[in-house]
Amino acid sequence: MHHRLTKIHPFPNGNGRHARIMADAVLDRVYHAKPIDWAGGHDLQRMNERRIAYISALKAADRDDFGPLIAFVGSRDDL
Repeated sequence: MHHRLTKIHPFPNGNGRHARIMADAVLDRVYHAKPIDWAGGHDLQRMNERRIAYISALKAADRDDFGPLIAFVGSRDDL
């Protein structure tokens, strides 16, 4: 869901933030699971290794390779 919302790109700015909020809301409300630690202690608004990994994972998902995005999100044993 997160990737598709980002790919649709409904806003001029803030698409990633919107998609992350929506993904966390679905995890909470539908699956009663904890939110994802998207930033991992980094600022995703600034270019750093975490943001580079995030964008790279989204680009891989654009090519139907969801492995990097799943690895970025990490284990979801609480689902």
